[in-house]
Amino acid sequence: METYNPQTNGLLKVKVYWNLHKLCWSIQHKGKVIKHASNVLLSDCNLVVSQKGRERVLMEKRKNVHAFAVGNLVGYNLDSPPGFNTHITYNPYKFGWFYNKLNGDRVDSAPVVFCDNRNLWAP
Repeated sequence: METYNPQTNGLLKVKVYWNLHKLCWSIQHKGKVIKHASNVLLSDCNLVVSQKGRERVLMEKRKNVHAFAVGNLVGYNLDSPPGFNTHITYNPYKFGWFYNKLNGDRVDSAPVVFCDNRNLWAP
């Protein structure tokens, strides 16, 4: 399985979202999907929701890509890193932002995020 190494490949600012058709993470750079991966590790991560996209979901009751993890690509197709125990998720029918699944607190950013199995994890 191919992996990414920022030391040799350089740091990339990317947008990551769960691809419902391919059942994996899509990694976008400059608006173009550059890779599909089973998991993704990001640093300096912002969690972004397009409110117009969310409104369209609520109105049409149909999913569309409108929520992203945006950050520096650290790696993909990796083993799960230890210590990532804060479960972050997004549900457009519940909130207009990402939130901590345990306590419902809003989460807008994290220094490091591991995207795996349709969920986000932070230390």
